[in-house]
Amino acid sequence: MTPNSKPDSDFPWWLVILCITGAVLFWQVLSSQVYAAALNTLMKGIGITIAVALIAYIGACLIGLGLAVMGLSRFVVLRQTARLYIEVMRGVPIIVLLLYVAFALSPALVIAVNWVITPFGLDPWKTRDFPLIARAVIALMLAYSAFLAEIFRAGLQAVDKGQIEAAQALGLNGWQRFRHIVFPQAFRTILPPLGNDFVAMVKDSSLVSVLGVSDITQLAKVTAAGNFRYFETYNVAALLYLTMTVGLSLILRRIEARLRQRTER
Repeated sequence: MTPNSKPDSDFPWWLVILCITGAVLFWQVLSSQVYAAALNTLMKGIGITIAVALIAYIGACLIGLGLAVMGLSRFVVLRQTARLYIEVMRGVPIIVLLLYVAFALSPALVIAVNWVITPFGLDPWKTRDFPLIARAVIALMLAYSAFLAEIFRAGLQAVDKGQIEAAQALGLNGWQRFRHIVFPQAFRTILPPLGNDFVAMVKDSSLVSVLGVSDITQLAKVTAAGNFRYFETYNVAALLYLTMTVGLSLILRRIEARLRQRTER
């Protein structure tokens, strides 16, 4: 082994350190009433956090894939429309987009819906009937779809054009080529960045607390403001987020390793 070479697999000392730190914090939770009370309260926000991240991510993937296909279209209007959307969404901070969707776009959407349904005798919507959690999901969906679109585009472009031409010569139409040739190969390429973005989505879901959505971060803010135990409360919040993100990262690494083994066979 040369001095500049790296071993194939380093022992995960970082994971050992995290496990020891987590064990210490869990011991404090079990032995301290303050930690235990904070954990019991913050655990109620785990479901909201996961639901927001998962729903927003699925929607962002669908929008992002559509944008990637539009960006690779032979029609210039579709390409330019996709590029405009991507550049705008990537240029606006997520927290600004959250506030814009919640307090500017949502009322306009309610007005548009009322304009459509009122002639049919239906009861008009009210802005307060539009749940804040739905506004937060839409905002995260729009924000992340732009980043995922670039990931999908890079994966689709990485597929060998010769295979696409061969599939076309065999008589496969555009959808069949995409379904059987292009997307399966692109998926193996884009899986790592897709997994990283999902982990990032779980962390960025904490931004929905600015809208008052009762996720982990919002419950931590309310709890700390009530008991003035900021150190203990935010320790528990950090521990919950770390548990979710590190656990997801390990699962995704395992999936990537299995896919790599199948590809090498």
